[in-house]
Amino acid sequence: MSIEVNNESGVEVDEAEISALATHVIAAMRVHPQAELSVMLVDEGAMEQLHIQWMDEPGPTDVLSFPMDELRPGKDGDEPQPGLLGDIVLCPAVAKQQARKAGHSTEEELLLLTTHGILHLLGFDHAEPEEEREMFALQRKLLLTFLAEQGRPAIKAPEPTTGSHAPRAGTDPGSGS
Repeated sequence: MSIEVNNESGVEVDEAEISALATHVIAAMRVHPQAELSVMLVDEGAMEQLHIQWMDEPGPTDVLSFPMDELRPGKDGDEPQPGLLGDIVLCPAVAKQQARKAGHSTEEELLLLTTHGILHLLGFDHAEPEEEREMFALQRKLLLTFLAEQGRPAIKAPEPTTGSHAPRAGTDPGSGS
């Protein structure tokens, strides 16, 4: 499994922990062990530009996901396919604001957002209430199992957000970013 974490945000983050979480989530979702993932951390200005470019929405957001090969979670009896899972872009400055409101640390918020972004890459969404319940329950389960394996206490999960963190259908994030 290839996971690349690049921090261009100017904020100190635990890149190894983000990578370890991503490895945990990808393995738990039974994605092919040779899948590739890129996680980039950017400042508010860069995130705002991406948010406008891909979502046509103003202001910075917390996480954007750019799926590449449309990999899906493995299922019993299926042989998962190798490929490029995609890119996740995180904004620590926005994560810090959200963490303060949720009552946990910025690091924990970044772990939550990483999990959220990977689930978007795997085709999960939260546009409909049923999808939201499924995605957020899975997100919580994956994050809690990771934290338990690390010997860390559980975090309070934030209320579900509105909107989407993945580019609209028909866009080609691989060609522009």
